[in-house]
Amino acid sequence: MSLPEIGGHKLGKLIIEGKTKQVFDLPNKKGFCLILSKDRITAGDGVKAHDLAGKAAISTQTNGKVFGLLNAAGLNTAFVESITETAFIAKKCEMIPIEWVSRRLATGSFLRRNAGVPEGFRFCPPKQETFFKDDANHDPQWCEEQILSAGFCFNGRKIGRNEVDFMRQYTIVVFEILEKAWATRDCALIDMKIEFGVDEEGNILLADVIDSDSWRLWPSGDKRLMVDKQVYRNLTSVSQSDLDTVKRNFEWVSKQLDDILPKNDSLVVILMGSASDKAHCEKIAKHCRDLGLNVELRVTSAHKGTRTTLDIVAEYEGSLEKLVFITVAGRSNGLGPVLSGNTTYPVINCPPVNPDNLTVDIWSSLNVPSGLGCSTVIYPEAAALNAAQILGIGNFLIWSKLRVKQLKNTATLQQGDNTVKGVKTAA
Repeated sequence: MSLPEIGGHKLGKLIIEGKTKQVFDLPNKKGFCLILSKDRITAGDGVKAHDLAGKAAISTQTNGKVFGLLNAAGLNTAFVESITETAFIAKKCEMIPIEWVSRRLATGSFLRRNAGVPEGFRFCPPKQETFFKDDANHDPQWCEEQILSAGFCFNGRKIGRNEVDFMRQYTIVVFEILEKAWATRDCALIDMKIEFGVDEEGNILLADVIDSDSWRLWPSGDKRLMVDKQVYRNLTSVSQSDLDTVKRNFEWVSKQLDDILPKNDSLVVILMGSASDKAHCEKIAKHCRDLGLNVELRVTSAHKGTRTTLDIVAEYEGSLEKLVFITVAGRSNGLGPVLSGNTTYPVINCPPVNPDNLTVDIWSSLNVPSGLGCSTVIYPEAAALNAAQILGIGNFLIWSKLRVKQLKNTATLQQGDNTVKGVKTAA
């Protein structure tokens, strides 16, 4: 008997079935699985449940858009691609039975568990909580010590202190990225939950589904306008009209995620005083492109061709609003200071220093006349990061790439620590 198919993929055994989805093995795609959503909405650990026609498609659309955003930011996730209106492919993971919750404002169950905290209390940084997945006991809150004491091990990966710390930081990064994304739609992300899994190579990945069941969203920051699953939770009785309202809310959320990635309309212009500095500038450009920045390289000299240099600057000023100049000039660095004195855009000096004239080259970039605001860095990566930090103020995807880079730096250190301790690790 031939195996059933969805989206051209033959289904293997049913790995697990939850209240709102099914997970199938893919025998012809080793290491991957298919997640099929249901037209079902539940609350209270399944005590309240209703069929909701169209929810599976809305959930799959929302999930695909959210994970597309997170993947674009550089996060490692289990999500691969949506293949039908109600199904997507993901890396096969053994799920860690912990819900990781991030909160920006105090509301809901947090208020019941923490008497005296007023609703709307703002957490800076976001409040992070963990809950053990156990429907029979209503997903009790767990502390870090309980997670560590559980002795979890999935796909050969022991969940120790480094793993818990990594997931904690990962959770906050996900929340902050999505918070900034929703802010571009004048919508406040109040709180959300995510789950992690361990793939067959031992990597900890953001997994499961992120949709309107996963968060609280308040348009314009107004609780009365909530468009998330809480609307359904709050219903004491549920009519078809109520379900239609919930469905419209979920459709609105999914629609808001269309084209949410910002335009890549900024530019880093790297000006070098001599073509002999091209290799140094190419290193800067590579780091910029790794952060999603557009880059152009030019050759000009503030000493030998002052007018041409100012014409080049005017060319970019007249066509762009999101612009950063990086200047590369050795010996007497006039390029950076001249630009800084003649443009209102940020200027970063990154001289191509060498051991023979290290102090002289750096000093000529640092010792600028009064009234000039150009900064100076030595390493190409630092110049790119500085430019990204400036442009990321107005572009949440650039900001997100920087935030993910911080997370990966942490992961690298933790991997090194686990290796030294002799613990199997991958991230």
